[in-house]
Amino acid sequence: MIEDCLENVRSISPLIHNITNYVTVNDVANIELACGASPIMADEPDEAEDITSICNGLNINIGTLNKRTIEAMHLAGKKAMSLGHVILLDPVGAGASALRTNTAVDLMEEIHFDVIRGNVSELKALALGSSSTKGVDASAADVVSDDNLDSMVAFIKDYAAKSGSIIAMTGAIDLVADDSACYVIRNGKKEMSSITGTGCQLSGLMTAYLAANPGNKLEAAAAAVMEMGLAGEIGVSHLLPYEGNSSLRNHIIDAVYRMDGTSLRNGARYEVR
Repeated sequence: MIEDCLENVRSISPLIHNITNYVTVNDVANIELACGASPIMADEPDEAEDITSICNGLNINIGTLNKRTIEAMHLAGKKAMSLGHVILLDPVGAGASALRTNTAVDLMEEIHFDVIRGNVSELKALALGSSSTKGVDASAADVVSDDNLDSMVAFIKDYAAKSGSIIAMTGAIDLVADDSACYVIRNGKKEMSSITGTGCQLSGLMTAYLAANPGNKLEAAAAAVMEMGLAGEIGVSHLLPYEGNSSLRNHIIDAVYRMDGTSLRNGARYEVR
């Protein structure tokens, strides 16, 4: 059950190696601490394999790429795969530049990712070879809605089958799927898009969930999406009249810190298709 996925993170406290972007690295560390995990940030190639060896999971985020971090991603990914650790790819901005797209594709050819988590535009860029990615954000045309839900569920299941990974597509409606089942999740608030890094935070949170629930990865990935969305709802509800996106960022982290399995179960809004 989804509440067990949360409680397992708190009881196991997995150590997560994050090679993530420097815009949001602090928030990723704090969201992992809030959920009960332990973060470590290490993107130096000379130590990437050593750090990965002592961790339970690896979160690779391509948000701010350079040649050094790309090398570290490959080294850490191959080491994590050899050790049987869970690995997540967040292909930030795939489709926006050749470097981002090619880096994500090269990583996927060399490393098996348990989960690939991105917005609709990023995942289309990887699955179809074309995208209307707007910088690192999804294009306004790439929206999952009730009108196209059936086709998007079919798309994400098909991509999961082809990639061999769980696919987590986040947006107005979140979809988390393997090749046979798709969680359709309706938690979250539009105000979350005013904060830089909620997607990066989710990738860190999700890696912790995967590491603590290795035998139940699909439900664990879905539960992480539910928790982040529910934390956004709680955060918005706590905003005072004079508060804005900076305060919302803190309220979301606080909501994750305070959340337990019962509140997650009671607040989660989803169906499985």
